[in-house]
Amino acid sequence: MAIMNVNPTRMQLTKLKKQLATAVRGHKMLKDKRDELMRQFLDLVRENKELREKVEKELQNCNSHFVNASAVMSKEALDASLMSPKQQVNIKVSSRNVMSVEIPQFSANKRTNDSGDIFPYGFAFTSFELDDAVMSLNELLPDLIKLAEIEKSCELMSSEIEKTRRRVNSLEHVMIPRYQDTIKYISMKLEENDRSSRTRLMKVKDMLLDKAHNYSGH
Repeated sequence: MAIMNVNPTRMQLTKLKKQLATAVRGHKMLKDKRDELMRQFLDLVRENKELREKVEKELQNCNSHFVNASAVMSKEALDASLMSPKQQVNIKVSSRNVMSVEIPQFSANKRTNDSGDIFPYGFAFTSFELDDAVMSLNELLPDLIKLAEIEKSCELMSSEIEKTRRRVNSLEHVMIPRYQDTIKYISMKLEENDRSSRTRLMKVKDMLLDKAHNYSGH
């Protein structure tokens, strides 16, 4: 029995009962939070799995195009073609609150709206295989950014779930039982004191009656 080091008084008993009620409410709220976090986390994990499989397939496709390009172009020509990019992508980071967890949101903005700026070279001395590689990588970029967003969200939610789980377990297996045991202990002590007080009063009453009876006998 885990009992707190407190004085067994009625005032302390009332205080502990209020604290126990607060702990029970907090425990329920945290369990609800944990369950909702788990639900949303599992949804994200499923989305992450599907998107990762898609991205890996697209990356293999991009890699195949670059391999084909390197087969028909010299390394020097390939490196020179990609050395001075025209386009630039800026990533804007914001967030949204999900059950007190700040989930990141990434959005990409290109420096120009000209679709041709994804090619950092002229077409006269390059192969169409390189064009395919650059285009496939450009098409892959939104999925890569989305995948990064989801994986970071999963990481943050997983950490919050673990913290919430520890707090739920602490309340459920440590704090609430301690409150309950201490309340039970104080209640027993108060009942014991009440019985002792009643016994003493009865003895005093008997003594007074006996004394009154003897006096009345004289």
